[in-house]
Amino acid sequence: MKKFTVNPILVSLLAVLLAGSLQASQQTPSAPRMSRQPGGTSATQSSASPIAQPQPKNKITAYTLPPDLYRKARNRSRIQFASILFGSFYGLLVFWFILSRKLSAKFRDWAEKVSSNRFVQALVFTPLLVVTIGVLEIPLDIFDEWILKLYRISVQPWPSWFADWGKAQLLTIVIGSLLAWLLYAIIRKSPRRWWFYFWILSLPIILFLVFISPYVIEPMFNKFEPLTEKAPQLIAPLQRVTRRAGQEVSPERMFWMKASDKTIATNAYVSGFGASKRIVIWDTAIAQESTDEVVADFGHEMGHYALGHIWKGLAFLAALLFVLLYLGYRTIGWLLARSGARWEVRGLEDWASLPALLLLISLFGFVANVLGNAFSRYHENQADVYGLEVTRGIISDPGQACAQSFQNYGENALVDPDPNPVQVFLFYDHPTVTSRIHLCITYDPWSKGESPQFVH
Repeated sequence: MKKFTVNPILVSLLAVLLAGSLQASQQTPSAPRMSRQPGGTSATQSSASPIAQPQPKNKITAYTLPPDLYRKARNRSRIQFASILFGSFYGLLVFWFILSRKLSAKFRDWAEKVSSNRFVQALVFTPLLVVTIGVLEIPLDIFDEWILKLYRISVQPWPSWFADWGKAQLLTIVIGSLLAWLLYAIIRKSPRRWWFYFWILSLPIILFLVFISPYVIEPMFNKFEPLTEKAPQLIAPLQRVTRRAGQEVSPERMFWMKASDKTIATNAYVSGFGASKRIVIWDTAIAQESTDEVVADFGHEMGHYALGHIWKGLAFLAALLFVLLYLGYRTIGWLLARSGARWEVRGLEDWASLPALLLLISLFGFVANVLGNAFSRYHENQADVYGLEVTRGIISDPGQACAQSFQNYGENALVDPDPNPVQVFLFYDHPTVTSRIHLCITYDPWSKGESPQFVH
């Protein structure tokens, strides 16, 4: 269940989306986050939409797993940690391999033979580079998906998985080709300030891509239908939440997404902004969770809207991108002076320099990703608090509904109750399930005579 998006390294340089994304909750169903989606079982789930009937449940006091599930969760967490660490270094080696084997220079020569037009050259060079990167990295992608299938989290057939992989490569080729052409046109015009001008131009591009994502990109990977058609009984309680939040979201902006053909995980997420903004609930969540749990999930997503997390995320991304491009500008001259001749790279304005620039951006981007994950964890914690506050009085026990959804997720998605702190610090874009359940069952400012943080 690999998350397929535009190549996160290429795109972080070319200003599409930094790994981790602006929309803190958005992702394809083939990639359960490390620490969020509640639900799922080890068997393939039905895609039926009726809300699950409430079952008598023990009161949750902390996140715990029985011994057999605990062992599996620990093993899966260790495998995941090792895979992400190895993948981070392997990604750098891929760029180094492309440069040292002079593949980038060969791709440039082929592009120049096809045409003297720089735009046509971009349409030749960039796809060759993207496909090469994709093919070199696909063994790690396949391994990650195999692990998810081994633990019965992914139910996506391999042909469907490869189709998603191909769509992701196509997106990277289309967007990357246009942005690579723009980047090198700016480099040729302004060798000293290209990084700043490209950053300025990247901002409206980011906004445009985030805006059209619900209309163009997301439907490439999943099926969406109006929630009013698939689960009309949910509309009334969800609208009570939106009204209390003062963030009126019409039923036309509430969507059902088919995830059960790819994953057992449950999820909901915020997508788009302005006229394209919407809240999406996966069919697995509707089938597996009680009404209160679905409403609790929805309250969390309303927190992202009400607290302005998309715009704050955009601003944070813009700041990180500014720093990454500047660091790339400051170091690319040194790298090309040291190794450019050996790689047959003529200079920064040469198409063949792109893997070198990507190598540097990736290296600095590792630190940027750590900062981005910390920023995301902060926002997710705020949204958790907001969800508990906004659903108070709408569902009978928001804390238990919240805790139950995370407990179900932990049991079925095999989430480690005590993950490696280094893993959490480096790679978790959400708080741990243990800490989130603790928040669910302990957050109660009302009983202490205190004011809630967000919803009064």
